[in-house]
Amino acid sequence: MSTSDARQRWKEWREERAEVVSTPYGPLALTGTYWLSGLSEGRIPDTPGHWTEAPGGSGVLLTATAGDGLALDGRPFEGGTVLTADAGPGAARVAHGERKLVVIRREGLWAVRVFDPASPGRRAFAGIDAFEYDGSWVLPGVFRPYDRDRTVAVENADGRTRGLGVAGELAFVKGGEEHALRVSAEADGSLWAVFADGTSDVSSYRFRFLKPGAPDAQGRLTVDFNRALLPPCAFADHFICPFPPPGNRLPFDVPAGERNLLTR
Repeated sequence: MSTSDARQRWKEWREERAEVVSTPYGPLALTGTYWLSGLSEGRIPDTPGHWTEAPGGSGVLLTATAGDGLALDGRPFEGGTVLTADAGPGAARVAHGERKLVVIRREGLWAVRVFDPASPGRRAFAGIDAFEYDGSWVLPGVFRPYDRDRTVAVENADGRTRGLGVAGELAFVKGGEEHALRVSAEADGSLWAVFADGTSDVSSYRFRFLKPGAPDAQGRLTVDFNRALLPPCAFADHFICPFPPPGNRLPFDVPAGERNLLTR
């Protein structure tokens, strides 16, 4: 692929990113993450219904009256039901007006996320600032899986420490030296990493994500730092993004990829 073609595809990718994050139920719409263990009497602020853990920890027990104005699966809801984790806002079963109430589960704990299309974050969004495209940051890489999946303890954006599953290392060469990032693997085999570098908290956000896709049968794949992503917590404080695990702070600047959120 020529440099001009690669640059054009990168521009299209940037436009798609801005559209995705600013959708009515995208990351900018998140206004709260409420852990059931921390709720007072099962009440979510400014949200009707009674939210508690179901017996045996099997899900979230929601009880509500007709006057609460909640909808379940698109119909007015009253009574009680047990909810399990939603795949995301688009699959959320419970709504209050235009707001979606999304059930999540992390490390055995249940929480409810509130997505509001009228959030201050959506209203203030003015785009995503990024470094200029630079073909020198498109690098050949190789995935070196561990003999078994591992879990490392990392601090999260909400101040808590949680386990982060890592499947191996993604190695690449820059400036004549090999470097490696610990990477996690999705169910479909695609890899992702959370990393920091010399620009972090200086000319870019404090850390970023990298999603290079899935390796081929020989473990080879392309590492394109021009597509380094802002993590969800850059768009809303209520996400619990993991910080980079040990070894994932690169000892040089990476002036490529997304930098920061732009607001009005």
